[in-house]
Amino acid sequence: MEHTMHPDAVMNVRRALEAAGAEDTVAVFDTAVPTAAAAAAELGCDVAAITNSLVYDLDGAPLLILASGAAKVDVRKVALSLGSGKIRRADPDFVLLHTGQRVGGVAPLGHPSKIRTLLDESLAAHPILWAGAGDHNSMFSITYKELRRITNAEELQVR
Repeated sequence: MEHTMHPDAVMNVRRALEAAGAEDTVAVFDTAVPTAAAAAAELGCDVAAITNSLVYDLDGAPLLILASGAAKVDVRKVALSLGSGKIRRADPDFVLLHTGQRVGGVAPLGHPSKIRTLLDESLAAHPILWAGAGDHNSMFSITYKELRRITNAEELQVR
């Protein structure tokens, strides 16, 4: 079993939240919460309020889509909206290279360099969102408006 705790990745997220002037609301759980369903169960919230940080390969460059845990991203729709080439789900090595975080624990921020970010508009329906904080055991809470501000994300319908 691969170790899922990555304190450095979580520290990077905490530092990024602080640098962005956001509250450090990082919570660390005893059990791993690598999926939206697991996180929602642990937090006792709606799975739709879980913000999945999904990394895609957009013509060789990383594209981060912050999507509701209840939504399946329609990559063809997103590609059409962006007016750009091929978007495909990135492999775990690509994700780790560009985010410094492993699949299942990817945060919306705290990456080695800025990644173009899209924000699922359906998340705006929830007063509080929960997002990964760098590893499988950590998440943080934030409002939609604040998440958009600190990630400089483009709002988009992703499904």
